[in-house]
Amino acid sequence: MPRNPWLVVGGLLSALASILHIAVIFGGPDWYRFFGAGEPMAQMAERGSPGPALVTAGIALVLAIWAAYAFAGAGLIRRLPLMRTALVAITGIYMARGLLIAPLLMTPKATSFDLWSSAIVLAIGLVHLVGTMRAWPQLGRRAAAL
Repeated sequence: MPRNPWLVVGGLLSALASILHIAVIFGGPDWYRFFGAGEPMAQMAERGSPGPALVTAGIALVLAIWAAYAFAGAGLIRRLPLMRTALVAITGIYMARGLLIAPLLMTPKATSFDLWSSAIVLAIGLVHLVGTMRAWPQLGRRAAAL
């Protein structure tokens, strides 16, 4: 049984987001539009530009790395470098992305995509926050033991 189910869930959510980004690349322009990448990205994908795929693959890679850190923090895989720092940074980025959109949501420019995507990212951030807080003592002991 993992030591930290919160980070297991956080890792699964990050992995799912990574896989979804890869699916968008294969789904093409309509998927870029549906998932909120914006019309310019969709149009570049329609023209066959490698830009959207490279950006989206980069995001997928980052999300996969974040999943690995969550799984390591949960004790499912071996410890990774800078565990505490990485988990705090990952949590902070998720939380910031979820919260910093709040001012936009108060404007007429806000879309339903803005609202639900921010809510999802904020929820992932909260899962990571609880998981990181619960893992904190063990992360320090593992570091000292190495």
